[in-house]
Amino acid sequence: MAKAEISWKRITPEGIRLQVYAHHVSREWRFFARERRYDQWQAVADPPLEDWLELLDSVQRRINRRLLRPEEEARVKKSIRGRVPGAVLGWTRADAPGGTQFLPDRAPCPFPNPLILPDHR
Repeated sequence: MAKAEISWKRITPEGIRLQVYAHHVSREWRFFARERRYDQWQAVADPPLEDWLELLDSVQRRINRRLLRPEEEARVKKSIRGRVPGAVLGWTRADAPGGTQFLPDRAPCPFPNPLILPDHR
């Protein structure tokens, strides 16, 4: 695979295993898929949201390794929002597992400072 290509495997709802890759050309991503290793790659005109999210995940990991520029993440997210309105594209700090958010249904802490617990002797 070239530098501008990201590949992965997935299973369709019909149970068919697919090899998928996205090729970065100019400012767009082109998707291709095939079933077996020696089959010809077929262009995917309208890739499903699952493929776009896999591409976004791969782009984010490559940005962390400095293989792609940070602007590319915003471009991929913009493409996803343009094709799939209302798609949820990631965690916000409050939604993240273990994130900091206020939960009103919790009982307040009985100690004035929860970091300093009283001595139990």
